[in-house]
Amino acid sequence: MSTPASPAAAPPPARPVPQSALDLEVKDANLIFNSVWGELEQEFGIEGLRFPNEVIWLNGAPGAGKGTQTRFIQKYRSLTAEPIVVSNLLQSPAARKLIDAGMMVGDREVTALLFRALLNPENETGVVVDGYPRTKVQVLCLRLLHEKLNALRNEYLGTPLALHFRKPMFHIVVLFVDEAESVRRQILRGERARLHNAEVEASGVGEMIETRSTDLSEESARNRYRTFKEVTYESLKTLREVFFYHYVNAHGSIDDVRRRIEDELRYQSSLELDQATYDRISRIPIARELSIHARQELVNRLDSYNAQHPELFEKAVALIDEKFMPIIRRHTMSGRAHVNSEHPVLADPTALAMIIDVFADRGYDTVIDVRRYEVPARINRETWEIETREKIVWRFTINFPGSRIRRGQ
Repeated sequence: MSTPASPAAAPPPARPVPQSALDLEVKDANLIFNSVWGELEQEFGIEGLRFPNEVIWLNGAPGAGKGTQTRFIQKYRSLTAEPIVVSNLLQSPAARKLIDAGMMVGDREVTALLFRALLNPENETGVVVDGYPRTKVQVLCLRLLHEKLNALRNEYLGTPLALHFRKPMFHIVVLFVDEAESVRRQILRGERARLHNAEVEASGVGEMIETRSTDLSEESARNRYRTFKEVTYESLKTLREVFFYHYVNAHGSIDDVRRRIEDELRYQSSLELDQATYDRISRIPIARELSIHARQELVNRLDSYNAQHPELFEKAVALIDEKFMPIIRRHTMSGRAHVNSEHPVLADPTALAMIIDVFADRGYDTVIDVRRYEVPARINRETWEIETREKIVWRFTINFPGSRIRRGQ
């Protein structure tokens, strides 16, 4: 006689899988970003969310010299908008209390204030942001902003609004000093501020300097540095694979640091132009020194040519490559070449503008002179007069850094 099988025991209730710290940070970042973006979209409309094309996200260890180097970075990158200093955006009493204690202000408050500041029309061509991102959640919000701007670019590509939603160029610049140097600079800054304020108070001449509490205590200065190293610096490193990432050794003199920043930020059109545009003009060699005057406008024009007049743009580039460059190469010693051409494409003013801009992007200075001649065409058999036609010659003077040979002392 067989015995009935005993019923299978009911499985124990599944335990909830604990979320990792990263999962929680991703969740927080998505909630913050979507909330802030939704508020801005409701206020400005999607077509009004015109964020800067270029943003230098400047960060660094306490005392690394962000304030000192900001103006140099602006000048080097031809950015005219006033820098956005995140600490200046956080002037609420609660925010000041956290800052004075060397702690972080809430990610949502910082992100909302910053995104709104970025939409200021004066920032549209580019701006330096000092002090964002500083936490892992802020780093994730920045990634989400980059993704959103790229999505808008793809959505409006080929429409009249395309030039307002261009490929975002985000540069992360990190000025780094070690803990000992950071603490030394913070305390020195605090001592200088204290002496200055005492002199102003005694004389009644000048303006008082606001002093950070962290500049007056070595322990607070060390805590501030460690917060940067353990939170901000580790978070910023995750952006290496997404944005242009510039790590700058900030030890040494101001001029030493500026030279390092200049090396890091040296303009490369291969990184900043759309890939299709770069592929089309990359066979034109780059001169040793590339002017950055009006650089943002230049890049905008080149991308516009490639998007709106691709066939004409290709003809202009081909003319440079096939007709101009052989002559220019023969004059590399002098650094100046004169090229005469009657090519019919030059009759189009847009083509002339394209040629000037392509040469400018590749490091050449170009001047065009249009010369018109009356040349014999045929003899009128009835009047036996010589009839003429107008001949138009475009004369290009092209200057670039030459290579001089020294002939003795």
